[in-house]
Amino acid sequence: MKTCLRRLFPHPLLSLMVLAVWMMLVNRFAWGSLVFAAILAVVIPLATAPYWKGLTRFRKISGLVGFAAVVGVDIVKANLAVAKVVLFLPKSALRPAFISVPLDLRHPEAITMLASAVTLTPGTVSCDLSEGHDALLVHCLHAPDPDAVRDEIKTRYEARLKEIFP
Repeated sequence: MKTCLRRLFPHPLLSLMVLAVWMMLVNRFAWGSLVFAAILAVVIPLATAPYWKGLTRFRKISGLVGFAAVVGVDIVKANLAVAKVVLFLPKSALRPAFISVPLDLRHPEAITMLASAVTLTPGTVSCDLSEGHDALLVHCLHAPDPDAVRDEIKTRYEARLKEIFP
């Protein structure tokens, strides 16, 4: 019985998340929506199961909460900084830059989290990952000191992710 359930739900947390997200998107309870959400919660994990190599192991699960908090605070601060740049800085004083951030991370999930954190932070966008996965190209809206931006990404985000992933 347990094997049958495991085959039907290869990633139970993903199934629960699909169900919950679908019901939140519908924004009202209806039995038809619940049935459709349940079908999606079975089909999507089954269809994507061959692409999941295995479960990601975390060295420090509490580090995820700290990382999320740091990113959340940085998003708020960056929103204020971008608003200040857009509203008050003359266009001629704007210093956009492409910055190559060398990566010590090797875990694909960790690199994805780093690129996502950079992109979620207003004023910066992850543009490309080098072929060897050893550098991330980041575009900054205003970077008068590109080295400082690179160092901040490495210390605030990458260092925390290195603690989380083995």
